[in-house]
Amino acid sequence: MNDRITLTGLNVTGYHGVYDHERRDGQPFVVDVTLELDTAKAAATDDVADTVHYGELAQKLAAVVAGEPVNLLEKLVARLADVCLEDPRVSAAEVTVHKPKAPIPLEFADVAVTIRRSR
Repeated sequence: MNDRITLTGLNVTGYHGVYDHERRDGQPFVVDVTLELDTAKAAATDDVADTVHYGELAQKLAAVVAGEPVNLLEKLVARLADVCLEDPRVSAAEVTVHKPKAPIPLEFADVAVTIRRSR
């Protein structure tokens, strides 16, 4: 399947990390998601009910990032992929979480973890 819906740059404050100050103070996390699904029905009907509503998906993803803290990005990314796959129309999801303010004592541009999950 070659159809994709992509949401990039969803910026949400979260409280994830292994250090106390990360969980106490929070920091920005940026989420990118690409869903694979068949969009033919939505294209034919022009009805949002026949596709993944990306606004609703963004709200669900943001709730996970802002919600229960985890230590590792790997765990957070897996939770987000599970949210993406809740919709049975989605055959695969690729999720990247960026942690641009990660506690690294060097100058860096980004830290990110990407996973791909499919049915």
